Amino acid sequence: MPYLDRRVLLTAIAASCLAPMVARAQANPGVSATELKIGTTTSLSGPVSALGTINKAQQAYFKMVNEQGGIAGRKINYIIYDDGFNPAKTLEQTRRLIEQDEVAFLFSQLGTGPNSGIVKYVNGLGVPHLFLSVNGDKWGDTKNYPWTIPFAPSARIEAQIFVKYAQQQNPKAKFALLYQNDDLGRDFVAGARDVLGAQYDNLVKAASYEVTDPTIDSQLIALQASGADVLISGVTGKFGAMVIRKASDLGWKAMHFVPSGVASITSTIVPAGVERSVGVITSVYTKDPSDPALVDDPAIKGYKSFMAKYYPEGNPNESYNAYGYMTAMVMHRVLEQCNGNFSRANVMAQVNNLKGLENPMLLPGIKVNTSPTNHHPLTQMQLQRWNGKAWERFGHIIDGASL
Repeated sequence: MPYLDRRVLLTAIAASCLAPMVARAQANPGVSATELKIGTTTSLSGPVSALGTINKAQQAYFKMVNEQGGIAGRKINYIIYDDGFNPAKTLEQTRRLIEQDEVAFLFSQLGTGPNSGIVKYVNGLGVPHLFLSVNGDKWGDTKNYPWTIPFAPSARIEAQIFVKYAQQQNPKAKFALLYQNDDLGRDFVAGARDVLGAQYDNLVKAASYEVTDPTIDSQLIALQASGADVLISGVTGKFGAMVIRKASDLGWKAMHFVPSGVASITSTIVPAGVERSVGVITSVYTKDPSDPALVDDPAIKGYKSFMAKYYPEGNPNESYNAYGYMTAMVMHRVLEQCNGNFSRANVMAQVNNLKGLENPMLLPGIKVNTSPTNHHPLTQMQLQRWNGKAWERFGHIIDGASL
């Protein structure tokens, strides 16, 4: 019997030694001695499947990091699930990532609709929900969603920048505002109100449209009749080309701003007409890998070398890939700041502690800043004007947050 007593004693000792290790493992999901597991959902199929390349570029970046030794001795396992841009599928796949795969955190999930379907779930669990590929201002709501943070400047910030520049050029300017009747469009209204304050109602004539509307002709005719000097088009998709073309047809010579999201030469400028589009202004915050003027830029050269080696099937001139590369670089910086402590609480603490962070893929002067009460990492942009052949940047960096 003494043998059995000794065995029981040894078992008890072993259990007591293992207990803290088990507790630590449970306290740090996705973290082992050799691996850091993170996850995302994106659209690899469905109506916006072209955007899925963002996450593929990020996965390639983490492959490069792993080849270089990983982070604090751990290799990054970046799990990507397709949600087809369907919020119900996003929730299903996010639950799979958290509850089955037990990822440490979520990174760069795509889309306002899909993320709206999971934001309460992930915040309720205290899972970092990081650097989302969205542009709605609501994602910076630190009070209700402290574990969630977007990356790109919001539509509200973009509108602030447009109004600020217009007033610099013409302090007496009156504004016409065409906006999509949804959260995105209303961010443009909010941004204009932020800058104009009590003068908004006197200085702005606004008109909305529905995404199902066949045209925006009647809205533009009414806005032109207001005598506005400035037209801000808070539009998406095909409406970018429609508003440029119709304003040209009307002979409206207002200073015209369109969002960066509809500044595509292929999808907007060419359908609208390259000559009709001359003078249109938009905003930008990143270096364009397809810009011939940047062919010798060290950051662009480094990015294209990365693409050739780690993501050869991707298009190096595609801005979505450059965006994925850039955001992965920022995530890499956050993980380095963790100093080997990858608990969810510490990861979020480091996300909230980016001070004047420069990134070589951002335009000079634009920096990443965050805090526990600031979940708008980027608030600075530069303007660019269509000159008939290309977008041409001009002026200084404008900060939408400095009101």
